[in-house]
Amino acid sequence: MGQKYTELSDKHCEFIAEQKIYFVGTAADTGRVNISPKGMDSLRVLGKNRVAWLNVTGSGNETAAHVQMNPRMTLMFCAFNGSPLILRLYGEAKAVHRNEPEWASLFALFDPIPGARQIFDMSVELVQTSCGMAVPNFDYVGDRDLLTNWAQKRGDQGLKEYWEQKNQLSMDGFPTHILKKNF
Repeated sequence: MGQKYTELSDKHCEFIAEQKIYFVGTAADTGRVNISPKGMDSLRVLGKNRVAWLNVTGSGNETAAHVQMNPRMTLMFCAFNGSPLILRLYGEAKAVHRNEPEWASLFALFDPIPGARQIFDMSVELVQTSCGMAVPNFDYVGDRDLLTNWAQKRGDQGLKEYWEQKNQLSMDGFPTHILKKNF
């Protein structure tokens, strides 16, 4: 059954390190709730109450817009094989961009991924586990390289143009400030 913790244990950190996918939930005070799947070895545990994850270019930029308005964030990990478990991290996050002082030290924690646009630095306030017995079993067969290939082909200028066209506003019209904070 479900348990609550004030910090990540070693067991929680090991579980997180084994996962190939996780989910991010954010919301502004108004508008839509956003839930995004993430992968690509893009998350690092930085301490008992801190995680960071590298965000790459996508069709939208909801998380960045939401966090600038309301820093609440939830991360969810599910065991898709082995013993069932769901692990949720609740807290507050800030978006760190290339033009900000923290970018270099945080970005160095990750293998470079083409199209990287923000790093979300999350302060974890609550860790919750639940049984996960209804989560189906799946086999991991590998990462997709489609997004990486797409970003490499576009190059820096092409990504800037894409961000200008597609990533400046959330679907609810909230600004992301992506160009100002990255160029």
